[in-house]
Amino acid sequence: MQNPDLNHTRDALRITYLAVFVDALLGFAKVAAGFVVGSAALIADGVHSFSDLITDGFVLAATHYGRQAPDQDHHYGHGRIETLATLFLGSVLIFVAGGIAWSSLGRLLAGTETPPPGLWALLLVVAALFIKEGLFQITMRVARRQNSRLLEANAWHSRSDVLSTAVVLVAMLGTQYGITWLDAVAAVLVGLLVGKIGWSLLWDSGRELIDTALPLDEQRDMKEVTLGVPGVESVHDLRTRQSAGRTMLDLHVVVSPRISVSEGHEIGNEVSRRLRRAFPALTDLTFHVDPEDDAGEGDPSRFPGLPLRPEVEETLTRHWSNLDVWPRIRDLELHYLDGRITVVAELDEDAPVSSESTRAALHASARDLDWFSHVEIRRLA
Repeated sequence: MQNPDLNHTRDALRITYLAVFVDALLGFAKVAAGFVVGSAALIADGVHSFSDLITDGFVLAATHYGRQAPDQDHHYGHGRIETLATLFLGSVLIFVAGGIAWSSLGRLLAGTETPPPGLWALLLVVAALFIKEGLFQITMRVARRQNSRLLEANAWHSRSDVLSTAVVLVAMLGTQYGITWLDAVAAVLVGLLVGKIGWSLLWDSGRELIDTALPLDEQRDMKEVTLGVPGVESVHDLRTRQSAGRTMLDLHVVVSPRISVSEGHEIGNEVSRRLRRAFPALTDLTFHVDPEDDAGEGDPSRFPGLPLRPEVEETLTRHWSNLDVWPRIRDLELHYLDGRITVVAELDEDAPVSSESTRAALHASARDLDWFSHVEIRRLA
């Protein structure tokens, strides 16, 4: 059986290599044609295509390194490499947009004349438009199948080339019919379009780097899936974050306080299984099983804790060893609830004592302990 991660990486590399070829070819053709016909808009569009070529290289590197398996220094994998690459890609787009808009605005204010481009230049722009739109559709299809923000960003980089080429085509048609200033205006619009896409990529990848949670409706759906598991009484402290299209989740699951540790853990395992089936992007899930709902009470590790079994048994031995029932106690079951400890004393099945009188005697001897809640009696079968 093939590894889906390897298949995803192979598909991502293939579509990006195709983008490298297309961007190199179109970039050279547009810049060369722009110089020949004297079109600033076409030259700007060609520079934009070359910027696609640069970012394609970063996508290739990020895809290779960002999808490597976790290691001893990166326990959660290398997905943030893809996020950083997307951040850089957005920055490059904004830089390119600024350069295009600034130079073109200068040409517009200076009133620089632009000669008619000619039919062959118009046909080149039309061909480039359809080629880049096809590349966008293919790349976006792969990006959505893999839920890859990086590939999606690169797809939108291709779509920005489509938008800019469309504007350039309109400008060149206008120039062909004597509206010479339209070329500079088109170049400025191209710059603004590219800058808008770059800002969107910066914003999204920045939110991911600061561990922004999933949308509230997705968090609600996760809670509903969890509450549908038998044995789950409530859910709290559900937290999410994302990394390169992958989702990480941790949550607290409240179960009945008197079930066994193994049953509570298996309930948590079932929660994990159902969430992973319902949310395929979920790659890392941590659940904490709670015997009571302590939502909003803060991290319990930051507060003084209750004594553990060794201390409890030592203390109760001092308090109960002088009671007649003491030799009949075979085991103690401890329940940590409501900030105190409930003690279940298990007696020999043939212990010749009244359960209620025994319980009262044990309770009276331990009631001065600040961590003690009450005692219950259980006879061994």
